[in-house]
Amino acid sequence: MPDGPSTLGRWTADRARTAPDAVAIDDRGVVVTYRELDERAARLAESFRAAGYAIGDRVATITGNSADQVVLFFACAKAGLVLVPLSWRLSPRELAEQLEIAEPALLLVEDEFASVARAARDRLARRIPVAPLGAHGVEQHVPHPALRTDATVTRRDVRDDDALLIVFTSGTTSRPKGAVLTHANCFWTNLSLSKTIPIAEHDVVLAVMPQFHVGGWNIQPLLGWWAGATVVLERTFDPGRVLHLIAERRITTMMGVPANYLFLAQHPDFSRADLSSLGQAVVGGAPMPPALLRLWHARGVALTQGYGLTEASPNVLCLPDREATSRVGSAGLPYAHVDVAVADPATGELLDGPAEGELLVSGPGVFAGYFRDPEATAAALSGGWLHTGDLVRRDADGYFTVVDRLTDVYISGGEGVSPAEVESVLIAHPAVADVAVVGVPDDRWGEAGSAWVVLRPGAITDGAELTEFARGSLAGYKVPRDIHFIDEIPRGAATKTLRRVLAERAARLDEAARPEGIDA
Repeated sequence: MPDGPSTLGRWTADRARTAPDAVAIDDRGVVVTYRELDERAARLAESFRAAGYAIGDRVATITGNSADQVVLFFACAKAGLVLVPLSWRLSPRELAEQLEIAEPALLLVEDEFASVARAARDRLARRIPVAPLGAHGVEQHVPHPALRTDATVTRRDVRDDDALLIVFTSGTTSRPKGAVLTHANCFWTNLSLSKTIPIAEHDVVLAVMPQFHVGGWNIQPLLGWWAGATVVLERTFDPGRVLHLIAERRITTMMGVPANYLFLAQHPDFSRADLSSLGQAVVGGAPMPPALLRLWHARGVALTQGYGLTEASPNVLCLPDREATSRVGSAGLPYAHVDVAVADPATGELLDGPAEGELLVSGPGVFAGYFRDPEATAAALSGGWLHTGDLVRRDADGYFTVVDRLTDVYISGGEGVSPAEVESVLIAHPAVADVAVVGVPDDRWGEAGSAWVVLRPGAITDGAELTEFARGSLAGYKVPRDIHFIDEIPRGAATKTLRRVLAERAARLDEAARPEGIDA
């Protein structure tokens, strides 16, 4: 029986047959054609099978974005293995925790991260074979897999419902969870994306999102390889280099979060950079602030905004560029093949018409569950819906606005306050380059807002001015209690604001300011 129709292992084979010499990957100037990509992936897949790896075995990596990891991804797809890309930004303790959960049969490490990988492995009770990534490492010799602690998987052809990726969620407030994405999940989310933001053979995709993040695969790169485009891989996000690459490589499309586009717009070369090839760009993670949107539109770049989460593979909502100015702040409508609903956070009741509540998602892109965590899976998929934990507002036309994370909303004097709403006001001040707001304990109101502000170079302002500015647009209880100035907002994977870090910092400041002898 042949592999399932939605399995991704056939994508490179199809392209190698129709356009073998087309460039699939441009990795820092080193190109890989579709023929080379498929041949390397097929050889590696066969080597895995010969070494004793079975369908469902996990292969973990600690590496930056690289062509070698793309080869590995498609080898895993062909062999029925599960790629577990781990973040090189994590500490040895955090990496060890994720390795314990995933129990990979093999760990592949790029030389640059050998020391942190070694420190993580030293914390483990179970031995995991390790090898270098790439043509001079695992592609030359595949070590035998680690002994399995679970039942041996029967050898068979790869199916659509087989796991393909395990992507760990951030885990900033609890034990990390590995979201299992199947071949079918990745197929359908890329099909949905193609109907809204199409990519063709002539496109050149710039990929700056880290490959340990779901966006590093399922927001443009995989669609690019399915369509036969060229994907230019970047290891890190450097605004000046990105502007140079757009011009030099004639980039036609890219994806980033608002912070990426903010940093690009703030770069001294932005106003004179050649962006003529960049026909469209994709924004995820949060809506674009109006002023930033206007800056990019003035440079002739169309911006498609979207909302998603790892557990949905990730694409859920999309706002095309043609509606960007008429629906500022909106996340748009559901992608094709995606169904959504709004539920009352307190009762779980599904709400009709214009409503505010938790966003629920269903469809073939919704993940298979958290790896070996049935309780968390059952909670996330309760009632047949994926519970996103995001508070949204649906208007009379069916368009959605993401208000905030339910867990980020704080209660001040009995009123819920969305940090994102307060941030959207403060970022409009001409002196503010970046901002984050967190809820902190308050003796009078239960909780209050603490704003952390990054100033634009050369700008001058103070907390009193920003407070008055906020009062012009916000109810009194939403105005931050205090405003702190900081060099950089702490961010994690996909540049998500690490609110917990700021909350802890605010707590330390409060403790230091408290008169001696008075308990918290």
